[in-house]
Amino acid sequence: MELKMRLCVALLSLSLCLGLMGHVRAQEEADDVEMDVEDAIDDMREEDVEEEEEKAPGPPPVATVTYRAPEPMGEHYFAESFDKGTLQGWVLSQAKKDGIDEEIAKYDGKWEVEEMKDTKLPGDKGLVLKSKAKHHAISALLLRPFTFDTKPLIVQYEVNFQTGIDCGGAYVKLLAQTPDLDLEEFVDKTPYTIMFGPDKCGEDYKLHFIFRHKNPKTGEFEEKHAKKPDADLRTYYTDKKTHLYTLVLNPDNSFEILIDQTVVNSGNLLNDMTPPINPPAEIEDPDDHKPEDWDERPKIQDPDSVKPEDWDEDAPAKIPDEDAVKPDGWLDEEPEYIGDPDALKPEDWDEDMDGEWEAPQIPNPICETAPGCGPWERPMIDNPNYKGKWKPPMIDNPNYQGVWKPRKIPNPDFFEDLHPFRMTPFSAVGLELWSMSSDIFFDNFFVTSDRTVAERWAADGWGLKKAAEGAAEPGLVNQMITAAEERPWLWIVYVLTVALPLVLIIVFCCTGKKSPASTSAAEYKKTDAPQPDVKEEAEDEEAKEEESEAKKSEEEDSPGEAEDAAGSDNKDGDTSNEKSEDDILRRSPRNRKPRKD
Repeated sequence: MELKMRLCVALLSLSLCLGLMGHVRAQEEADDVEMDVEDAIDDMREEDVEEEEEKAPGPPPVATVTYRAPEPMGEHYFAESFDKGTLQGWVLSQAKKDGIDEEIAKYDGKWEVEEMKDTKLPGDKGLVLKSKAKHHAISALLLRPFTFDTKPLIVQYEVNFQTGIDCGGAYVKLLAQTPDLDLEEFVDKTPYTIMFGPDKCGEDYKLHFIFRHKNPKTGEFEEKHAKKPDADLRTYYTDKKTHLYTLVLNPDNSFEILIDQTVVNSGNLLNDMTPPINPPAEIEDPDDHKPEDWDERPKIQDPDSVKPEDWDEDAPAKIPDEDAVKPDGWLDEEPEYIGDPDALKPEDWDEDMDGEWEAPQIPNPICETAPGCGPWERPMIDNPNYKGKWKPPMIDNPNYQGVWKPRKIPNPDFFEDLHPFRMTPFSAVGLELWSMSSDIFFDNFFVTSDRTVAERWAADGWGLKKAAEGAAEPGLVNQMITAAEERPWLWIVYVLTVALPLVLIIVFCCTGKKSPASTSAAEYKKTDAPQPDVKEEAEDEEAKEEESEAKKSEEEDSPGEAEDAAGSDNKDGDTSNEKSEDDILRRSPRNRKPRKD
């Protein structure tokens, strides 16, 4: 019983803790949202102090999220929030893409600066890709070119797939600084230094980080791709929320890729790029060929093995079962299938063209009650003498030389670049995209060498957006109901989650073995057997004790008195003894009549 009570207490404590945790979490989220909201409107309140003093006192206004355009607060190379409502500083490409039909070769996809369709921050505008199934290209120059030296590179921007994404990209290109860079001629082949951002087609969810590495020997560029993230990226493409994408490149060749300020991929340029930065020091000699007598067979047939004389290669694998007996009632004369007697020749049947008409075959109804019809044949069984074609056993090849490989020679194209971070400087930011989805929202592009400045920019832009989206989200119960409407099987999970603790509590707290006393009492009522009375038994014990004390006191009396009274005492004693014995027998539970309840 004590164990059950402990289990009950543990279950109740667990339920209480879960409830408190949910309440605390909800409260913390509400506090975070409230803090972000208050920070956003503090400045607005200061400007309205004088006006509020003139107004009559009333209830305090309800706090609402008020958007304020982020402003860069430190060293940076590019910052764009689009809150001016124009494409000032951005250049639309007027070029055509090579190698495709003229109708779709133009970069004529539409761009607009506008708010999100379901914005939670009125006044917050961004760059929106408006067309689908078209080529889009737009770019803008940095304040000054970024040179890879001793400072890190931080690139970040926001993306929201407002209508989802079927097939298309939302990545950004950092255009290389070249003398012939013309933003109006920006196309897919325009040289870039880094390409970074999300891309999806079908069920392939990607987060690109590609940089073009210059071969120090040949001067040619080769694309290097970062390893695929281990994190599941599906949610970022399907939840229709604004997400912050950040790339951090450090002078020590390390890199980090973050989504919503959480690292989803990291590594080193020297070790985690494909193909590798540095080629191998040795390569296989292209002029080396395998000798004709090179033996790569690890096993060969034993040349000394001889087929046994009793080996019969012609023995069949199956033979008739000689012990089989035809079942009684087998109808040898009846065919297994007969022509359908109800079938009629089609009216348009032409025997000259179609041949002689025959009714379709159906199972013989007579055979349904018989063990079989038609000529009976013995069933086939495995031949115990079957051995198959004889082959010599395999033995180790004494001439085995291993698998041949061409010899290694020094790689004539070998080089060692220990500082791949020192990439080609870039001077512009560009979006060159093809998408089957429209209304892709871009916002708050930022390029800097100071991570603290980037985080402050993110807090003023994406942080406020996140707070507004969080404030507009439904509560936990509504989220659960919405999820169950999309996936009805979740109702079963909810019911089991609620019912299982209740069942356990009932089982452990409200059930158990009955006490012996209650069980015996119930049995007496069912059988109407004599029931001992605890109180009467105690009285019997007290009477016995008093009687024994009386006998002792009589023995202590004088001998004379004892002798004189011997006769009378014997009579009286016999009488008293008889009475006491009768009284004991009368009071005994065995001789007591049962009570009538």
